[in-house]
Amino acid sequence: MQFRVPQFIDVEDKIIGPLTLKQFAYILGAGGFAFIIWTFISIKILAVILIIPLSGLFLSFAFLKVNGRPSIDVLEHAFKYFTNAKIYTWKQPIPETRIKQPVSHSEKAVADISRELLTKKVDSNKLHDISFGLDVLDRNPQEKE
Repeated sequence: MQFRVPQFIDVEDKIIGPLTLKQFAYILGAGGFAFIIWTFISIKILAVILIIPLSGLFLSFAFLKVNGRPSIDVLEHAFKYFTNAKIYTWKQPIPETRIKQPVSHSEKAVADISRELLTKKVDSNKLHDISFGLDVLDRNPQEKE
């Protein structure tokens, strides 16, 4: 049984002519804000000075992509970068020890003895053997032809 695998799943559908729904909404928003600014500001030169950058911003939201990402995302990340703290500190987690801190004298003696036993298990000869085994690159050399 064969199944059809969808292709081009990252491409948005063109709904309104050659525009996607988002692009159409941004253009509609730019036109709406331009109309509101034009009607409420009586000095038309000032209105045009406000409309041009605002319309350019909305058109960049609709059509401009930076490194494959929409420009609205770039603007959002830039805003978060400039408003958040820039100092990052790393706090090293406190490791939990296997041997609990002794409370009484007898517990302290038991802890010391167990610590000594753990250190005696691994002596220098074993460590040398392990490190030598790790240093050897090829244990099974292949025959040369």
